[in-house]
Amino acid sequence: MRSDFCVFILTHGRPDRVYTFETLQKAGYTGRLYLVIDDEDETADEYRERFGDRVLQFSKAEIAATFDEGQNAGDRRAIVYARNACWELAERVGVRYFVQFDDDYSGFYIRFDSRGRYGSNRVKSTMDDLLSALVEFYEATPALTLAISQGGDHIGGEPKTIRMTRKAMNSFICSVDRPFKFRGRVNEDVNTYTSEARRGSLFLTVMQAQLNQKATQSNAGGMTDLYLDSGTYVKSAFSVLYCPSGVRIGELADPRSPHARIHHKILWPFVAPKIVRESVRRPSPASSAPSAED
Repeated sequence: MRSDFCVFILTHGRPDRVYTFETLQKAGYTGRLYLVIDDEDETADEYRERFGDRVLQFSKAEIAATFDEGQNAGDRRAIVYARNACWELAERVGVRYFVQFDDDYSGFYIRFDSRGRYGSNRVKSTMDDLLSALVEFYEATPALTLAISQGGDHIGGEPKTIRMTRKAMNSFICSVDRPFKFRGRVNEDVNTYTSEARRGSLFLTVMQAQLNQKATQSNAGGMTDLYLDSGTYVKSAFSVLYCPSGVRIGELADPRSPHARIHHKILWPFVAPKIVRESVRRPSPASSAPSAED
């Protein structure tokens, strides 16, 4: 694996359940890997006992002062602080590129073969190749970040074309040369890609690769306790706060329950602007019409 890249696993309060660490090993990852914890984690010593010098710790209070939390309640039980700490940590360990992973992944998959046929093949020994290819693609694009698709992105089966989506959630390939700030204490990924997209920034999800993670709220600790306390309405309301013209609160069917759950709804025509270079833009009728002075 290239030496200018590392994996950051963002984790809190569950040193005995960092499933992503084992999943990456089984998938054949041999590169640099670190666990990112905060200084308010009461299990920090256990993390160090289990993972040694792979553990990197940051100050939550210091990171909180560098971005908009979207709240004044003082509750810092959220992953956004670790996300925003990663650029500083990347410079500390001397890498240019990094990927942020949550700690609850059970597998990685390739969804298209070399002939473009749709399928699902588990990554068993080629994780280095997959991450190297993703970083090379990221290098060749102007995107701020690149995400790997999740299981929900493939609901409905085979797409008509191999495509990408204008969002980024859960996993993030980033560069110290393209810094940005995640916004809002909760739903930080949606808050960020919607508000940044309105400014013309590019966020992308690669559909050719997929990660699997445990069902939401099935792994105690981490963000689970926060969602159990406040529910998904508060989570979705944060995204409305950051992008009121392009995000609404809606409902999402839940196969585990007879009732739909509150979820954000993205109105993409109001999120992603249609920006055309001046060199290729055709003049509008208003710009080509004679002025009143003429």
